[in-house]
Amino acid sequence: MLYETLKLSIRTIERNVMRSILTVLGVVIGVAAVIVMVTLGEGTTASVKQSVASLGSNILMVRPGQAGFGPASATADARNFTAADVEAIQQQVAGVTVAAPMLTRSMTSIYGNVNHAQQITGTDNTYFTAREWDVAEGRLFTDSEIAAGSAVCILGSSTSTALFEGGDPVGETIRINNIPCRVIGVLQTKGNSGFGQDQDDLIVMPLKAVQRRIVGHPDISLIYVSVDSGYQTSDVQTDIESLLRERRGVGPNNTDNFSVQDMAQVASMLTSISGVLTGLLSAVAGVSLLVGGIGIMNIMLVSVTERTREIGIRMAIGARGRDILLQFLLEAILLTAAGGAIGMALGTIAARLLASAMGWPALLGPQSYVMSFAFSTIVGVLFGFYPALRASRLDPIEALRYE
Repeated sequence: MLYETLKLSIRTIERNVMRSILTVLGVVIGVAAVIVMVTLGEGTTASVKQSVASLGSNILMVRPGQAGFGPASATADARNFTAADVEAIQQQVAGVTVAAPMLTRSMTSIYGNVNHAQQITGTDNTYFTAREWDVAEGRLFTDSEIAAGSAVCILGSSTSTALFEGGDPVGETIRINNIPCRVIGVLQTKGNSGFGQDQDDLIVMPLKAVQRRIVGHPDISLIYVSVDSGYQTSDVQTDIESLLRERRGVGPNNTDNFSVQDMAQVASMLTSISGVLTGLLSAVAGVSLLVGGIGIMNIMLVSVTERTREIGIRMAIGARGRDILLQFLLEAILLTAAGGAIGMALGTIAARLLASAMGWPALLGPQSYVMSFAFSTIVGVLFGFYPALRASRLDPIEALRYE
């Protein structure tokens, strides 16, 4: 009996193909939108975690100025750090693996007829340890090059490609601010950060070389602190803050003129924000499913009216009310199930294209498909039940008289 009812429901849908397509359009859009939103949300979260991981394990970033997104906010005494501050953090704070000094500038490098703008980073070999960044070609700095501030440099992979177009740069000489600099190595590829910045578009030089030859002062603008896995980053962060407040003369009632950011906390916060936004956008997308359900109810009610005489004939030859109920309910479920399947296919294609365009991973988990298909089917049951119930309660005699 169920099989015959199913065949009858399919034939009824096939008789009104265009109307059926327009009926399920809201369900198709809703399911596709939910899949796209969930996929992009999970891709964003994964991208943020990957970007933070690319900075290194258990990283604290110490900046002058107050804490905030991007560069630290300026304060009345937001002076840079000194080499003594870096040494104090390294020697006096328990749990610090390395404290890497950094001084950065955006400048143009030149090789032959090629000019390329990128970030120049002055540091030492502790920077590569903190960021867990190895060279793909060449070598790191020697102790004598670091101490003397020699004009040598290590290129990021993007900078190497831009200047040398895939050739081997090791041993070649480039110019930075009219200063000749010999290339001694190329770093392994890191990829983009969570904020869309190309981490490989940089040139790393000995700190003293940047201080003396480029910026003309001995300051340090950023300290990368790598925390030992046996210590909590929050404890090390507190110790660094106490040490720097003392060294920078910050009073007990004054605001810190520096910030210490735990990158794991930043990643957690960004992940939470991404999750909330994904949930909100998915809820908005789910509204179209409800709109699609209302459309299905409307069409089913119209269908009941159009087929009143048919229902009367079926009842007259022995069909029971529950048979009529089942037929109309199956029609609604088939419509929403078809809309859900089409929506999943379109949503998958759209999610892959958008994720590829944005450079995010397309994480198409089975839970997205199960949730979307189940929700669309539930919509079919809920919004198809009332028209089916109304059809099953028609009086056979009155139905036969209906014109």
